[in-house]
Formats: sequence, structure tokens, C-alpha cells
Amino acid sequence: MGRIPGFRANIFPDAGMANLNLVANIGLTLFLFIVGLEVDLRIALNNWKVALSVGVLGMALPFGLGCAIAVGLYNEFKDEPGTVPIDFGTFMLFIGVAMAITAFPVLCRILTELKLLMTPVGVIVLSAGVGNDVVGWILLALCVALVNAGSGITALYVLLTCVGYALFLIYAVRPVFVWMLRKSRALQDGPSQGIIAMTLLLCLSSAFFTGIIGVHPIFGAFMAGMICPHEGGFNIKVAEKIEDLIGALFLPLYFTLSGLNTNIGLLDSGIVWAYVIGVCAVAFGAKFIGATAAARLSGMLWRECFAIGSLMSCKGLVELIVLNIGLQAKILSTRTFTIFVVMALVTTFVTSPLTIHFYPQWYQKKVEAFRRGEIDWDGNPLDGSDSIADDAHFEKVEAEKVKRLTVYLRLDSMPNLLAFASLFGGQAQKQATKTHPLLKQRGSQTLEDGESADEIPRRPVEAHGLRLLNLTDRGSSVMQVYETESYTTHDPVVNIFRTFGRLHNLAISGEALVVPEDSFADTLSARAADSDLLLLPWSETGGMSEQAVIEDKGTKNKLAAPSYLSFIRATLEQTNVTAAVLVNKNFGGPKNKDKKNRLMRTYSSVSLSSHRDAPVTAPITDKSHHVFFPFFGGDDDRAALRLVLQLAENVEVTATIVHFEVPDALLQESESDSSSPVSATTKGAEGTVGTATAAQRRDRDAAFFASLRASLPSELAPRVVFDSAPSDRPVKDVIARAGNEVGQAPRNGGDLVVLGRNIGRKGLDKQGVDEIRGERSAATTLGLLAERIWEAKLGASILVVKAGQRVV
Repeated sequence: MGRIPGFRANIFPDAGMANLNLVANIGLTLFLFIVGLEVDLRIALNNWKVALSVGVLGMALPFGLGCAIAVGLYNEFKDEPGTVPIDFGTFMLFIGVAMAITAFPVLCRILTELKLLMTPVGVIVLSAGVGNDVVGWILLALCVALVNAGSGITALYVLLTCVGYALFLIYAVRPVFVWMLRKSRALQDGPSQGIIAMTLLLCLSSAFFTGIIGVHPIFGAFMAGMICPHEGGFNIKVAEKIEDLIGALFLPLYFTLSGLNTNIGLLDSGIVWAYVIGVCAVAFGAKFIGATAAARLSGMLWRECFAIGSLMSCKGLVELIVLNIGLQAKILSTRTFTIFVVMALVTTFVTSPLTIHFYPQWYQKKVEAFRRGEIDWDGNPLDGSDSIADDAHFEKVEAEKVKRLTVYLRLDSMPNLLAFASLFGGQAQKQATKTHPLLKQRGSQTLEDGESADEIPRRPVEAHGLRLLNLTDRGSSVMQVYETESYTTHDPVVNIFRTFGRLHNLAISGEALVVPEDSFADTLSARAADSDLLLLPWSETGGMSEQAVIEDKGTKNKLAAPSYLSFIRATLEQTNVTAAVLVNKNFGGPKNKDKKNRLMRTYSSVSLSSHRDAPVTAPITDKSHHVFFPFFGGDDDRAALRLVLQLAENVEVTATIVHFEVPDALLQESESDSSSPVSATTKGAEGTVGTATAAQRRDRDAAFFASLRASLPSELAPRVVFDSAPSDRPVKDVIARAGNEVGQAPRNGGDLVVLGRNIGRKGLDKQGVDEIRGERSAATTLGLLAERIWEAKLGASILVVKAGQRVV
């Protein structure tokens, strides 16, 4: 827009440029401070071998070729207006740095956008990028010092002073700063307004000092950011306080001024365009080849190496900052500045498309399965099975109990989630009477505490809790990825789940991950790959947020939450293991909705003592749960039936299982349905795969139901009832039967209606449909039956089960 006649004179007049430059430089200084906060040397140290090889070779080759092309640039453009006479060595050093540097902040955001932060490629790129960033800024500081110094002795003095100041920051300022943060509890409770003011004062003072000694002020701000502690997430909390103002106001001014200094019209000759192409080729090609070769030497696959090379060639904002420093120091003329700006834009724009091309999602999943030993490199299962269409194999999978359980932990769903997960714990083993250690030593040899001579400890169910925290595009959010271990160790939700498991005979593990919200489904699917069941709670807040709901008027219809519907649908479609979605309705005990027992904002009720004689909520005396399950047949219903029988092993659970015998037309599968590939196919005599008829599936399901009914263990017989019922209107009949089964004991631990998902049965879907339902409705995600039962308000929770499809 600066090329528009009169634009610059009216919008950016010369009289205001001094003030704009001042504000823009303050923004640049604060931005480099945040970059220093982002740099975590622990990443490079933890992966130092591959980081060193990729970083060194990824810098050495472009630096060397940059020095080579600097010869032609120096001879062609050294006498242009706007430059000062400088030695070729200084010019060569600057061009080499401009070619070798990688934009670490932009790199973090690209990895976030492409969902690569947690992959081997992302870890290597971040590790190499940290070292690349630090070395690049040191070389740039050396270059600026050489330009500002009148002689070599002066430059040496400037560099030694800068080194001395860096040591002073590390060994004198940082200990005092950390001591003050501990004394004010800023590391534990977060920075106060005074601490933020002191931190910014440290940043600006450091920038002022490095500017005085002859190095650019941004280096002081960068060093101030690096000495800020990461303990307690202090660097993250500081960045959260200031990054929005910097990113929304200060930094755009800096790059606006950078754009005004760029004059594309100066690229007006063949030799200039030859240098544009040459600079772009050297900047991208050398970086790509160097980083790719180093990654290959580290044992990475070729596609992973190409992705690493593409990512390391990213220039981004950091390159523009380097170029502006060169322009201000009059190392570059406006023409050479424009050449390098074009190079920075080109290398930044091609990074994401090339990375997606070399390292697509399907390839990532293939490599993960290959490294886990599930498939060979051609994609064939290592157990020799070609598919999971074999009926005997599939029934064997369905007959197995849940031994490994993955649970998606949400803060808003923890009460009902823990109550349901406790059913997998069964009855705890009888514990022997405890004996004081001193008395035990005086007595004879006895069994260890907790063991019984006539009991063999039962292997507990393994439950893995997964807490997902949203990763936004903010820099502070990207920093959270580095602190995953701390989040896992100290996250209260994960720790509650751990303690709960120890009390309910479950083998518990847990972790917290920071991933983009649109990657939640991918992450859950990948983490649950080795589990027998993935348990997903339905949102209590009406969306993806876990924030506490003060008034629940917006969550009356839980199933009408578009964002959560999309998340559940994506997870169910992507996961290969059996998945269950729990829609809560007072599971674990009724909610406290008695307004008479609430403290009211009246004069007579402000004190707790005024409620001393008020009735209290007694503990749940009836901890039982009643489960109702309508069985129609198919993969989902088979998986749900096995799950119901496992839940019924808990002595507090009773279950009614009804086989609804419906006409074959109602069991007809939709042609577009791909959710149940197993039951829809059978192998013919010649090995060809044909579609099974509805009658064949019905007979097989009836035999499956009858075999489980006949083989019911004696200990389950008093608590489990099997029944059969013919039905022409299954939706209405199921709702009517469920109304008689659940909600009969309102003071118990909560009843449950278990349903197979059964998406795609167009005959069943037509029953009771009286309106046009969109693709985002609950019926298309959980099934029409689940939606209708929830709308019937039967006073019971709903568990929707989708069968797994994984090869075992």
C-alpha cells in the first residue's frame, strides 16, 4: 500500500515516524523478551545428540553458501545509497547469519497448526531450533558489534563487555530475582502486578544496557527472558500477561514500518532478479539439504528427514527482525533488504505445504503402527491375519473382558465418571487384620498383610486416565507443551483419578497432555490403541470447555452441543477399539436441587449458625445401580452385551437384558454405512467376500444371545435377567420397557440404559422420526435410540457403545 500515491504522506507522515519507531522498537524489545521466555534449553539437552547434528549441519551449510553468495551481493550493491562503507568480512558474516537462522517462534506455531508437536519430527525440530536460535542471535550480536565499532579493538571490547554482562545476569541478577519471586510466592501463586512491573523493568533495563554498550537492545531483552525461571510455570504466566498487547498492537506496528521500507519497485533488472532467485535457492536449499542429511544420519526415515528439512528452512518473523537490524545498521541497502524480504516470505510460505506433503497424517499413523510392531512396512498385520472379517476371530475378541480401560478425564464430569469407573473394580480382596510392626517381629512368621491363605489375588483392571488441555496459538500456550511432565505430576484431576483407583481396586495411571482442541479426537484414538475400552464422558457444560457451570440453564439439553457432538463423532470414527459414551443423569447419586437447604442472600440466613438445625444430606445408603439393555444384534450390541455382563459382576449392579425380535426390514443396513464391516460381510467358499443377509445376521445374533443366556454363571443369575420380546415399533417399545425398568429407586446410585450405537440401520432410524434432523444432531452421533431415550427423561444415564475394529 506504500506504493499508492499519497498513502505514506497522509497515513504515515514524516512528523509521526519518530514516535511510531519508538513504539515499534518497544514492541520488538518485548517480543524478543517473550522469545527468551519460550526458549527452554532442557529440550535441547534432553535430545542433545540429534539436536546437535541437525542444528550444526543445518546451520553450517547455509552459512557457508551464504558467505559464497555474499561475494556477488557485496560487489554488486555495496555502493548503493543508504549504506555505509563496511568490510567484506562483516557483510559476509551478516549474510551468513541471515541464511542460517531459523524462526523458532514461527516454527512452534507451524508445528502446533500441523499437530506435530508431540511427534518425533516435532521433538527433533524444536530441539534443533532452540540451539539454532541461541547461536543465531549470538552471531548477529557479533555482527552488530563489528558494525558499530570503529576498530577491531573496540569490537573486541564490546563483545567482552557483552559476555561479562551475560555472566552478570546469570550469576548475580538471576539468583536475586528468583529469591524475590520465592519470597513473594510468585512462583507458587503466580506473578502479582508488582512482580510483572519488576519483570518488565528488568527486561527494559537489560535492553537499555546492551544498547549502550554497542549491541542492539533486543539482545538484552532476549537474555532477560532466558534468565526468567520456568519453575511453577512462571515464564508461562508472565507471557500470558503481556503477549496479547504485544501481538495485537506493538508488533504489527514494527512490521508495518518494515513493509514501508520494502520497495518491490527496486527489483527492476535481470541481475537483481537473478540474485532474488539465487538468495531464495541458497536459503531454502542449503537449509533443507543440511537438516535432511543430519536427520538421516540420526536414523530417521526419509519422509521424516524431508519434513525436518522443510521445517528448519522456515524464516518467518525472526528473519524480518534480522533484516531490519541490518537495514538500520546500514549494512543492507533498500534494494538488498527487499531481496531478502522476498526470500523470507517465500521460505516461510513453502514450509507448511512441503511438510504436509512429505509427512501426511496417513504416513504418521503408518509409522506409529510399524514402530509399535503391529504391522510390517507394507501395512500387513504381523499376526498373519488379512482382515477382521472372520466371524470366529471377531467373536473371540467380543468375548474378552475389559482388562485395559482408557478414560477421558474432564473436570466437569469427574463425579459421574468416577462412579461409573468404580464398577470395573469389583470387590476388593479381603484384608487381613493389621498387626503393629513391633508385635509382628516378636511373633512367629505369618502371611504378609492383605494376603489370605485361601484366596488368590485377582488381577485388577488397568485404567489409564487422560486429561487433555487445550493448546491455543498463543506463545504461552505453546510453552505449556514443554511442561507436560509437570502437568501430569501436579494436575489435580489426574491425581484425583489416581487416588480413586487405589481405593476401588483399579490399577491406575494417568497423564495430562497439551494439544490443540481439534486434535483431541486424534490424541484419544492414538492413546487408547492398546486398550480394550475407551470411556468418553458427555460434557456437563454444554461444550468443550470444562469451566464450572454456576447456573445450568444453558445445559438443559446436553445433546444439543454442536462442538461436543463433532468431537464425539470424530473420536468414534477414528478409534479402532471399543468405545463407550456416558451421558450422565445423576449417576453416582442425585444432585442437590433442594432449594430449602441452600444459603440464601437474606438477613436471616447470612450465618452458617442459622442453619445448624437444618436437615443435612445423608450419605447414599443404597449404592445399587440397575442396568437396562435392549439387544437388537450387530457388532455394537454384542460389544455392549459383554460390557453389561462384566458390569454385572459387581454385587451392586442388577441388569435386565431384553432381546427385541424385530422384522428383518428394520435391521437392514444402510449402503453407506461403514461402521460395522465385520457383521456385514462373510467369506464365501471361494474366498470372495459377500454381503450377509439380514436373516443370516439375525440368526447369528440370536444364537449369540442364547449362548450367553444359557452359559450365565451362577453368581450372576440372581442379578441378571434375560428376556425376549417381539416388536414392530422398537423405539417406542424400548422407551416403554425402559420406563418400567429404570428410575424405580430414586435414592440409589443411579440407573443406566446401555445401547449399541448402531448407526446406519435405516430401517430402525425411520421408527418414530417426525422431523428432519441435521447432520449435527445427536441421532447421527449416538444413534436415534439414544436421542429418543434421553428426550423421554427416564431418570437414568445413557451409555452408548460402539464396537472396536482393531486387529489383535
